[in-house]
Amino acid sequence: MISEVNPVGGSEKARSVKDIAKMEGCDLDHVMYVGDSITDELALKLVRDNGGLAISFNGNRYSVCEADIVVLSNNTVVTSVLAEVFSRLGIEGALKLVNEWNVSGLVKHCSDPELRKHMIQVFGNKFPQVEQVNSDNMERLIQESSIFRKNVRGEAIGKLG
Repeated sequence: MISEVNPVGGSEKARSVKDIAKMEGCDLDHVMYVGDSITDELALKLVRDNGGLAISFNGNRYSVCEADIVVLSNNTVVTSVLAEVFSRLGIEGALKLVNEWNVSGLVKHCSDPELRKHMIQVFGNKFPQVEQVNSDNMERLIQESSIFRKNVRGEAIGKLG
């Protein structure tokens, strides 16, 4: 399937998400999409609007505005943890974890002991920033994510749409 999917640009990514869901025989409420830029905006919106989980990972304004969750991290184990919880408990379970984003929340919501162990090895008790996006925190998250993005990816990449 991966060799068949070669999206370039936002509308093609959104179409590819629909195509993959169809090939897999699942509804979009079972899809988790992780994106970081303007080319992910339509796919994030598609997934979010259909009950799936839309995540902005070190994203810019466009991805944050269409995300359910913002992640600011230098390690992708965070998305693995979110994916594990989402696959078992759906969006409500993933959001519960985000709202209890600490070691005890991880133990409570993540059922994979190896993922829990890895997360704690990487971050200890100081987990990276992970928040549910809402109208009250969106502008702050856009700014924080933009700054984090530039620090992690460099100024040139960080400024890209």
